[in-house]
Amino acid sequence: MSDPITWDPQKTALVTIDLQNDFLHPEGAYGRAGQSAPAIAALPDRIAPLARRLQEAGGRYFSAQFTLVPDRNGEPLIAPHLKQLRPFLTKGDFAPGGFGHALVDALQPCDFVIEKVAYSAFYQTRLEYLMRAVGIENLIVGGIVTNGGVASTLRDAHLRNIETVLLTDGCAAFRDEVHKATILSLGTVTHQRTCAEVLNWLEGAA
Repeated sequence: MSDPITWDPQKTALVTIDLQNDFLHPEGAYGRAGQSAPAIAALPDRIAPLARRLQEAGGRYFSAQFTLVPDRNGEPLIAPHLKQLRPFLTKGDFAPGGFGHALVDALQPCDFVIEKVAYSAFYQTRLEYLMRAVGIENLIVGGIVTNGGVASTLRDAHLRNIETVLLTDGCAAFRDEVHKATILSLGTVTHQRTCAEVLNWLEGAA
């Protein structure tokens, strides 16, 4: 794997996983259900300077957003395992175009929204098409949760020979020990840097 310091910022994109209102905002689906964690709430403000600097350097920002596709009656199509895990999910949650589905304000604007229906930002999405269309070769990845969407996206990128950097303090899980164990397990498939380290690299590249 090539050292990220050698990457061309104009061929690099930030991908954030699931940093949307239904997960983070107090009035979103998880907030209303009391499902939150300080480590998760802190992510947008930590990642935002990096996102802005990468865009200024000619790179791109892709926001991958979990999506519950509404049926013709408006009821969300929820996988059985998710319904069992998160019984509070209901009509309107994570629906495209809705408040809850949107990227949190602190990270706006992104360049492209990637609607995803499973953990990985690659699974049945347009991410690879967009990467090719705008000349992206490398990805910087953060978001939630470390052991879910973040890990799945990084492993899928690895299988596609796409080099990545995992933002070690730009992702989080509901339990810190799970976050740390996942970071350790991903050591063979991705570079790992803090948000400050990546921001310093971008400042130097300018």
